[in-house]
Amino acid sequence: MKPYLTIGMLVISNIFMTFAWYGQLHLRGQRWFDTLPQLLVIVFCWSIAFFEYIFLVPANRIGFQGNGGPFTLFQLKIIQEVVSLTVFTVFALTFFKTETFRWNHLMAFVCMVMAVYFIFKK
Repeated sequence: MKPYLTIGMLVISNIFMTFAWYGQLHLRGQRWFDTLPQLLVIVFCWSIAFFEYIFLVPANRIGFQGNGGPFTLFQLKIIQEVVSLTVFTVFALTFFKTETFRWNHLMAFVCMVMAVYFIFKK
């Protein structure tokens, strides 16, 4: 149960992270957003990122072997990176119609999957 809970919380965390980091780029052209000073854009993004940490911190605590979880520190990080790139790809293709998924992106994902394989190899 802990592996699924950890990964699920990492997915939710990364959804918030992606919206905080890149969602504001999609808001360009919205009159209310374009008039905000840079400081308020930062505060806006950090208010979204706050929810990232609500899920990220417990996910790492639950998943870490040192706390009775199933994953080593390195495994947690690699899982988080794969989740992050997957969530980002779905976000970019859904919200930014100008982006296309190319063969080199696929190869990068293959490399990440290989990283997961090797990090779990004993």
